[in-house]
Amino acid sequence: MKAKRVQLQSLRTEFETLRMKISESVIDFFARTMKIANKMRIHGEKMEDVTIVEKILPSMTPKFNFVVCSIEESKDINNLSIDELQSSLLVHEQKVTKQEKKEQVLKASTENQSTFKADRGRGRW
Repeated sequence: MKAKRVQLQSLRTEFETLRMKISESVIDFFARTMKIANKMRIHGEKMEDVTIVEKILPSMTPKFNFVVCSIEESKDINNLSIDELQSSLLVHEQKVTKQEKKEQVLKASTENQSTFKADRGRGRW
């Protein structure tokens, strides 16, 4: 019984200190969070979805600040399911990723044009 209590206390600490890593995807962060939450449930912790949602929102990386604020202001957190939250954050992640790719392509294109212009007029005949 004592070992179970110690394990649960360790899981509580892990849950409380949980933060999304900069390089981590929404899917991976949710999987890691749910793994801890489910272990806590197995050890007798009453872990409700609202507790998990309330943990995830402030634990996201800064690139999610805008969407987290939007979710907190527009949705009833008490009735927001984990799946709904994950879907909203995934949509934002996909938009950010798409925008980052566009910016990389534009940057590469601009760099290529600069190199081309630098080679012009140098008399390479």
